[in-house]
Amino acid sequence: MIGRLVLVVPLALAALAGVASAQEDDEDDPLGYVVDVEALRDPEVIAAGRELFEVGCVSCHGVDGSGAGGPDLRDQGYAGAHYWITSGRMPAEDDGVAQSERKDSPYSPEQIEALVAYVGTLGDGPDIPEVDPAAGDVAEGGELFRLNCAACHQAGLAGGALSYGRNAPTLQPVTPVQVAEALELGPGQMPVFDRFSDEEVDSLIAYITELQDQDSPGGFSLGRVGPIPEGFVAVVVGTGALVLVAVWMATRRRPVAA
Repeated sequence: MIGRLVLVVPLALAALAGVASAQEDDEDDPLGYVVDVEALRDPEVIAAGRELFEVGCVSCHGVDGSGAGGPDLRDQGYAGAHYWITSGRMPAEDDGVAQSERKDSPYSPEQIEALVAYVGTLGDGPDIPEVDPAAGDVAEGGELFRLNCAACHQAGLAGGALSYGRNAPTLQPVTPVQVAEALELGPGQMPVFDRFSDEEVDSLIAYITELQDQDSPGGFSLGRVGPIPEGFVAVVVGTGALVLVAVWMATRRRPVAA
């Protein structure tokens, strides 16, 4: 029985790692696109967005977006609407949770475009930023990330726990435009990083994109939670496997001499 466990445990770990990797691949955000900026000013698109807003948003945000138990949307602009909707954090599934989690949006790309167009008319908020990660400096972006982002989002983009039941989300499925929007908006407990120049934003996005695209040639990524947790798992699994092997060898019956 113990011998079987010695064989099964590593296989189970490998299977779990494969499932985790597949989930990471499935989390690519298909709605993180940049909407047609010209369409955002189209009266017909805005009217369609208003209809969607009145059905799915007014109960929390009010008719004019000033908030009816939910946050005020009038200063979010096109960028805020695009960030919250494309990341699936809005509409929120449960008002009682401390923080909305990233998920697939229930809206189609056309509906997202319409909602963004309408919310952008509710106040004087920021436009959807234009980014060019290809023009960024990865080395500069790495320095900016380590100084400003790694404390909360971790070196491998895995995110981490904050205070009051909140957490810094993983940056693995985030899109370049959403990174720029988050820097400008400061969602949740994240501060606003409006001191960055456009070139620095491009460099930071280039670095995050570089980390997102990296493989794990050294073995299982374990969610890229960092060297200390990964080392702990390696020690526990390795030691446990050695103990199982030792117990199995000690309990084997020796053949009786004739």
